[in-house]
Amino acid sequence: MSSTPTPSADGGRQWPVDKLTALRLGQRLVTEIPSVHPGRRAFVDITPVSTPADAQARQQSWKRTDPARGFRLQSWDYDADRILGFDYDIGAVLVRDSTAADESELATTLEAWGLRPDQFLYPWQTDDPR
Repeated sequence: MSSTPTPSADGGRQWPVDKLTALRLGQRLVTEIPSVHPGRRAFVDITPVSTPADAQARQQSWKRTDPARGFRLQSWDYDADRILGFDYDIGAVLVRDSTAADESELATTLEAWGLRPDQFLYPWQTDDPR
C-alpha cells in the first residue's frame, strides 16, 4: 500500500494515503487500545477540527480538504457490557484529551501516546460507540 509521509520528530511515521485524505476531509478515525481494567474496552479517536469554511462547504453539499487542519485526540474507556448498547456512555471515562494544531503536532502526539498512524480505522470498522 502506498503511503504519504507525515511530518514528525523522527520522520519515521507514515499515514496510509486513504486515512490521511480522510483526516484532511474532516473524517474521524478510531483505534481500539488495551484497557487497563478488566471488563472494559478503550478507544482513541482523532477528530478533525471543523471550521466555518467546512460548514459552508457542507451547505453546498461537498467536503473541503484542509492540509492545515487541527485535530482533537481523545482516549475513552467504556464498560464492555454496555459498549454496543444505547447507554454506552454510562460509566465511560475520558482517560486522555489533547489537541494538535496541525499534522505535525498530530504525529508528535501520537508518538507520545505510543500510537502509530496505521493503527487507525474508520469508525464503522470498529466497535467504538461514538
